Amino acid sequence: MSTLHRFADTSELLTLRDWLRYAVSTFTEAGLTFGHGSQNAHDEAVYLILHTLHLPLDTLDPFLDARLTAPEKAILLEFLKRRVEQKIPAAYLTHEAWLGEFNFYVDERVIVPRSFIAELIRERLSPWVADAENTATVLDLCTGSGCLAILAAHAFPNAIVDAADLSHDALQVAKQNVADYRLNDRINLLESDLFSRLSGKQYDIIISNPPYVDAQSVAALPAEYLHEPVLALGSGIDGLDATREILKQAALHLTPHGILIVEIGHNRDALEAAYPDLPFTWLDVSAGDEFVFLLHRNDLV
Repeated sequence: MSTLHRFADTSELLTLRDWLRYAVSTFTEAGLTFGHGSQNAHDEAVYLILHTLHLPLDTLDPFLDARLTAPEKAILLEFLKRRVEQKIPAAYLTHEAWLGEFNFYVDERVIVPRSFIAELIRERLSPWVADAENTATVLDLCTGSGCLAILAAHAFPNAIVDAADLSHDALQVAKQNVADYRLNDRINLLESDLFSRLSGKQYDIIISNPPYVDAQSVAALPAEYLHEPVLALGSGIDGLDATREILKQAALHLTPHGILIVEIGHNRDALEAAYPDLPFTWLDVSAGDEFVFLLHRNDLV
C-alpha cells in the first residue's frame, strides 16, 4: 500500500499517541531523509506534532493520550502530507529552526541552520578568545539567516557584528531575525560576495560557514536538500572554491591578533592537501575534529 493511499483515511487516529505512531510509520515508509534539525523519523514526528498543536517542544508524555480535535487533525495531516509528498524539510514547514536555545525564522531563501560553529560560539570560542568582553568586531561571512551573527552578538556583548551574504533574499530573512532579537544597533547586514564589499574593514574574529559541498555530492543530494538555495550548498568541483577565496583574503580583514574560523564539511583531507604549509587548528565539535578549522592572522600572512 503506497503512502499516498494511506493518507486517504485517518479517521481511526484519535490521540496524539496514535498520530505519532502513524507519522513515524509514514515517514519511514516514504524513505524520508533527515538532517535539518532532526536525525530520525521519531524525533521529526515529535517535533512536527508538538509544533503544529502549539505544545511545548520539550514536553511530550503528558499529552500522548490527549485526543485531537477535528481542526487539529486537519492541520496536522496537511503538515504530514507536505513533508512526505513534497519532501519539504520540517524547518521550512514550521518556518523555525533551532540552534541550542536560540530559534530563528527560516524559509526557502536560506539554508536551514545547522552549523557546528554554533557550538563553539556558545563557549565564546574559548580558549582561542581570551577576553570575550573586549572583542570589538566580528564578521559572519555567508551569514544566511543571520543565526551565527546573532549568536556572536550574544557571546561577545560589546562587539559590533557585520553579517555578509551574496544573496539579497537571504539578507531579508536575516533582517527579520536580527529584528526579532532586537540587535539592529549591533548587527550590520551587508550584501557582499565574500569580501568584495568589505574593503578596509578589519575584525577581531571572522567566522564563516560557506558553501562547501563538492560537485559529486551536490548531484547526489536527497530531495529534501534540493529545497535549499543552491548557492548555499555547492562550491566547485571539490567544494573548496569559497574556502580558497576566504583564505586568500582573510589576512587583509583581520586585526593583528585576529582569528579565522571556517566550517568545511568533509573536506579536511582535500584542504590540507591543497595547503600543506598552513598550520590548521582543527576544533572539536560534537561530530569530531574534522569539520571546523582555526587560523590566526599571522598564519595567513
